[in-house]
Amino acid sequence: MKAAGELSPERPIRLLIVDDSLVARSVFERIVTQDKRFELCEKLASAAEAIAYLASHRVDVIMLDIEMPGQSGLMALPEILKQGGQARVIILSSNCDEGSAAAVEALAIGASDIMAKPGRSVFSGQFPEMLIKRLLKLGEQARWQNKSEGSIGCGLRRTGRRGSIACLGVGASTGGIHALGQLFEGLGVGIGVPIMLTQHLPPNFMPYFALQLGRMTPMPVKIAEDGDLLKPDHVYIAPGEANLTCRTRRDGSVSVLLDAEREPFASMPAVDPMFTSMAQTFGPASAAVVLTGMGRDGTAGARKIVDAGGWIVAQDAETSVIWGMPGSVARAGLASALLPPVQIGPYMLSQMAKAA
Repeated sequence: MKAAGELSPERPIRLLIVDDSLVARSVFERIVTQDKRFELCEKLASAAEAIAYLASHRVDVIMLDIEMPGQSGLMALPEILKQGGQARVIILSSNCDEGSAAAVEALAIGASDIMAKPGRSVFSGQFPEMLIKRLLKLGEQARWQNKSEGSIGCGLRRTGRRGSIACLGVGASTGGIHALGQLFEGLGVGIGVPIMLTQHLPPNFMPYFALQLGRMTPMPVKIAEDGDLLKPDHVYIAPGEANLTCRTRRDGSVSVLLDAEREPFASMPAVDPMFTSMAQTFGPASAAVVLTGMGRDGTAGARKIVDAGGWIVAQDAETSVIWGMPGSVARAGLASALLPPVQIGPYMLSQMAKAA
């Protein structure tokens, strides 16, 4: 039996190093070439070289610096992702600490992970071990994600006349920050109900994420706290150390209930507990959106919402960085529509108008 985190022996993970520092390139090369699970395809000194290389070569993981002469790694990231296909990008930079505004911006554009370069000695502490662990995780994502599946064979769920919505849940992971910007653009000033949001991010990213999200929408945005009353057209973000759920109070109002219990192998925060609590609390008046992300988080909870009479919209494969979470929901026959994020808001508003 394959151990957790162990890769199938079919082929090594293909890596591309992009860093203008000869020292950094040499150090990263030494770290990864000592592990037979990796194949170093190329070492490049600029973003322009990386874009040209990726136009004719396939890799699984791109190790990208931010500060480089000419075009910065951050500016070049959209084109690198476009040329890289299914490749995952990990930002390795001394000017992009985990949880910083620059790190959140990189994640918003589509980077899969952020790791700060150590100060003096790259081999000091646990850096090599931590780097290997993250590269393995990203390599697994890239090798097993089959984005070419698209929406073929995914039947949309037929629903009868829908009632009004009382709460909207949104779940997202890799590439989700960029998708959320488009989603909130489509939602405008809101749809008259509270919005519960779970984005897979570590706790130290959340303050910057909430700040950035607040710039994407005129609706008030906050990191959810226990006991917060859910208000219409307010956005409540799951904190990094707890699942965002809700409960009905004695007076009939609905408030936030944070759940720090983590299911085995589940993300923290996770989408499934949020959707499940919405189904229990709002029943047929619950609706949810599943955006780009790896894995299947959200599918079990989406089924609870559908079983309760609510409905689900999933991001389409063409606009997803990773069509894992929305694809899982679609293949399970739970989605009523597969749409680009910017079209989801207008679609939901049209459905609500029909129910009025």
